[in-house]
Amino acid sequence: MYSSSPLPNERGEYMTKLELKNISIEFPGVKALDGANFSCETGTVQALIGANGAGKSTLMKILSGAYNHYTGGIFLDGKEISISSPREAQQLGIQTVYQEVDTALIPYLTVGENIMLPYTIHESGKNPLVNWKELHERATQILSSLNLNLSSKKLVQNLTLAEKQMILIARALTTSCRFLILDEPTAPLSHQETTELFRVIKKLIKKDVGIIFISHRLPEIFEICDEVTVMRNGKTITTENIEKTNQHKIIEQMLGRSLDEQFPSIPVKFGEKVLEVSGLTDSNVYDISLDVKAGEIVGIAGLVGAGKTELCKALFGDSKIVAGQITINGKQAVVKNPYDAVKKGIALVPEERRKEGILVEESVLANLTAANLKPFTRLFGFLNRNAEKQRSKEIIESLGVKTPSEQTKVGNLSGGNQQKVVIGKWLVAEADLYIFDEPTKGVDVGAKRDLFELIVELAKKGKGILYASSELSEIMGITNRVYVMYDGKTVKELHTKNTSEEELLFYSTGGGR
Repeated sequence: MYSSSPLPNERGEYMTKLELKNISIEFPGVKALDGANFSCETGTVQALIGANGAGKSTLMKILSGAYNHYTGGIFLDGKEISISSPREAQQLGIQTVYQEVDTALIPYLTVGENIMLPYTIHESGKNPLVNWKELHERATQILSSLNLNLSSKKLVQNLTLAEKQMILIARALTTSCRFLILDEPTAPLSHQETTELFRVIKKLIKKDVGIIFISHRLPEIFEICDEVTVMRNGKTITTENIEKTNQHKIIEQMLGRSLDEQFPSIPVKFGEKVLEVSGLTDSNVYDISLDVKAGEIVGIAGLVGAGKTELCKALFGDSKIVAGQITINGKQAVVKNPYDAVKKGIALVPEERRKEGILVEESVLANLTAANLKPFTRLFGFLNRNAEKQRSKEIIESLGVKTPSEQTKVGNLSGGNQQKVVIGKWLVAEADLYIFDEPTKGVDVGAKRDLFELIVELAKKGKGILYASSELSEIMGITNRVYVMYDGKTVKELHTKNTSEEELLFYSTGGGR
């Protein structure tokens, strides 16, 4: 049922090197890869980085069998192989753990059932009976081999994001995993959870597994990786030993130019209060008091789990408020649900953009106009398609959304461009208060600068901005004031120009309590 043995090649030797040579692929309207090259050896961690749209995800989808209409070759120990489906990739020992972990797990099944899922799916004619005792024993063995203290009988829906990620890694090890692709694995994790993930990665390296590590967090790449491959515009730019390069050089290679000042100048003159919150309490946050003025960018700082996302959702009407008061533009407001929030001029750019911020199977046009169809509605409720198309084109141009057309499916865009679409739909809705929850999650350094400029432009137009992030350097660079959260409460208010990352971290970790 379970095998941990690596796959031998024809000579009886374990495969040690995976190579992708001169890989090209086209989709309607775009050439995604143009002669890209990549290699990884077992027992090493190879970073694969590039700006959003560089082609790294497409290259890994080819390797994992999702796309098969490519040109070029894939080689194992010098022998060319064919990968035309995810099943073939897995049979060759190539496994992938995607960033959106919830899409790959079944929440109402147990940890053990999710780990051993490949062995509960039977082909026609095979014995359909499952030995549940053996299944949980095997799952427990795999968890134990990774030093993960999780019960195999716990429901996945009760796990944290970090634990779910570990379950997917454990599932990969139910097969003969020789190469493990980790796509933005640390994006949803706290510092402590990231440390635990790195411990697991180091353990896998000792088991002679090759790790392909995709991330936009350069400090982590320099901490955990042996080599780094940089992609740009569908091509491989360079592969370098991590000890012989530096972050500044890597950024320039990603962008094809030197990186200007990361943060634009922020406004310093403000208007009246757009938002005032007093004693706000729901099931996740307690006694929250804060305010945001027109033209002001206010940070919500805190570590993962501090309650930032819960506060953002509470302000957007996504939870039942049991105490406290919200005042919008000087008027007391009752925000019962997101519909109420939008009517009162509140916009939310959520942390989980693919789950909550965009309609991944719909076009860019449909997403940009989804928050407010009124300007495009004719008599009897018919849509003015021409007006809708014209407005979406204007927003695409003004935000610099890289897309073949307004009819392109949003799910096919890069993370940074998806985030621009999320923001763009609220430009149609003309909100007064914009709430950004971890807006740069999974976004490269170049696209981050674009997002910061968008946020500053909104502030200059007199919009109030709430910017929630666990990236303290971003809080320092983009905000006027900051509220620090810890354990569901705001514990400190600070003026950004008079504080430091060290002080923010002090209060974020419960200091001064």
